[in-house]
Amino acid sequence: MSQKAKKKNAFRDSFGHLYFLKRTLIFLLGSFTYNRYNGFNKLKVTGTKNLVNLPSQNVLFVSNHQTYFADVFAMYHVFCSVKNGFTDTIKNPIYLLNPKIDFYYVAAEETMKDNLLTKLFAYTGAVTVKRTWRAKGENVNRKVDLNELNNIDIALQSGWVVTFPQGTTTAFAPGRRGTAHLIKKNKPIVIPVVIDGFRRAFDKKGLRIKKRGINATMTFKEPLEIDYENESSDVIMQRIMNAIEQSPEFNKVRPVDEILAENREKSLDDYLNEDDEEEFDDFEEMGYDEENKKD
Repeated sequence: MSQKAKKKNAFRDSFGHLYFLKRTLIFLLGSFTYNRYNGFNKLKVTGTKNLVNLPSQNVLFVSNHQTYFADVFAMYHVFCSVKNGFTDTIKNPIYLLNPKIDFYYVAAEETMKDNLLTKLFAYTGAVTVKRTWRAKGENVNRKVDLNELNNIDIALQSGWVVTFPQGTTTAFAPGRRGTAHLIKKNKPIVIPVVIDGFRRAFDKKGLRIKKRGINATMTFKEPLEIDYENESSDVIMQRIMNAIEQSPEFNKVRPVDEILAENREKSLDDYLNEDDEEEFDDFEEMGYDEENKKD
């Protein structure tokens, strides 16, 4: 899926894609996916007030990532809704008749080549890149394609761009510094996005519904204040990871080794007695007396 930049005009975007076809695809895919966010599951959107007065170009959204496609298309719904004057809601699908078409997202080339549906989705705004560290489920080590980086620059000059700094759907994976280099070079407005619940609601690709009744969330934070000239790439990257709540301090799941080490000196009897004491303390707090405990 080689992409070549072309001169943007009234009929085509910067990659030569026809606007009328993009509008049609966004409407069709949006109609197809609408109930995924407003029917089978509910998407709660907050912080869209931070999008209202943004310029039409050179805006970079940095987000954590939970599925290949569901995350991105939820953003399509949000951006189209905001464009049509709605705040913190995607409950008025009339916005699909007037979509935001200069919106792009960075995606792995092999993912967007997967099937006809993903190829159609790619036409709506994918800026494809070949991952330098992984391909077809295997670890690789290849050089960055400078033409692909140039395509991201062009997308920023043309509209809004979404990127996932971790480059994976694995929670709390480290961020990749390419995002920071992109920011220092283009000096965009950077909007952090935090999503949750997509992993529970959809399969890994985000094409199939895994569970219904999930209340997923998408939060748009205020733009980051970045000193493009003086802050290092490492500092910028750390600030991004904190903003999208993917730095280690946000990981509240304790490692098994840590739990085992903490309880190494306790016997099973100690552990069980400790639980009993806690249970009785709960009884006392609820106002039960000794007689009630025996019952």
